[in-house]
Amino acid sequence: MNVSADPRPLAIALMGPTASGKTALALEWARRLDAEIVSVDSALVYRGLDIGAAKPSAQEQAAVPHHLIDVREPWQPYSAAEFSLDARRAMDAIAARGRVPILAGGTGLYFHALLQGLSEMPQADPAMRAQLGIEAEQRGWAALHTELARIDPRAAARIHATDAQRIQRALEVYRLSGRSISHWREQAPPPRLPYRVLKLVLAPAERAVLHGRIEQRFDAMLAQGFLDEVRGLRALPQLQAHPQPLDLPAIRAVGYRQAWEHLDGAYPAAEFRDRGIYATRQLAKRQLTWLRGELDARWFDPLRDAAELEHALRLFAGARLRGAGRAA
Repeated sequence: MNVSADPRPLAIALMGPTASGKTALALEWARRLDAEIVSVDSALVYRGLDIGAAKPSAQEQAAVPHHLIDVREPWQPYSAAEFSLDARRAMDAIAARGRVPILAGGTGLYFHALLQGLSEMPQADPAMRAQLGIEAEQRGWAALHTELARIDPRAAARIHATDAQRIQRALEVYRLSGRSISHWREQAPPPRLPYRVLKLVLAPAERAVLHGRIEQRFDAMLAQGFLDEVRGLRALPQLQAHPQPLDLPAIRAVGYRQAWEHLDGAYPAAEFRDRGIYATRQLAKRQLTWLRGELDARWFDPLRDAAELEHALRLFAGARLRGAGRAA
């Protein structure tokens, strides 16, 4: 493709598993490109999830404009479709200012919704969701997952039996339309995002390195007061009044669920740490599995491939760069 003849505005997608260095690189490139960062992270959308979600600090957010951080309360829902609309508005506003949007995060469903689009399907229905919530209280989410397996085996195979949000959505779609969520996803998607996107994956080549970074970061979060942060969430009246707070997407976020259960007395502090680190490693594994399906993305080890990353950036957006990078 003749890049110079492509009239579409530029955007950069920095993807990767948790603890792979996306935030630091996004901040560095944003300063050099006069760019703004659009968070693609399903935990960062929630207010109050700061330490455990590795939210960019106030100083970092002041240095570089960030979008789609702190847009919902922890008891409020936020769907991939809503994210896609909000992110598109943010990108268009950034491009209109003559700047480059950098999409940075690890939530694959959000990236898919924004970059590839979602098939049309029934909108969320509060009454139906309330009914499913009542059924879940009476029968349990495992029973609803079994029901989903009968009507949509493919969706049930993708969705874990404890993933209340996705079970609820799949059953909601079926009950509202009479057609499975798998059927709707097979329909022709909407047009793709009208941007020229450089898709990069940051992932250490050795799994042990990533595991070590995850453990170090979790311990740093504990030292920063992660458990006190969760105690503050537990004290919120809206969460105290919620019948099943562990079913909320915000509280199910990796680390938060384990901290909540620990504070409930389910297991001691040492086991909480082990469970939190293990859950984070499992999240990274799921993220890597999804990323391997992104065939048009280029992979880099952030520790070894600094020069190659710099070269990719210069080829894509060299005319906009303000200064040399770490390996320039």
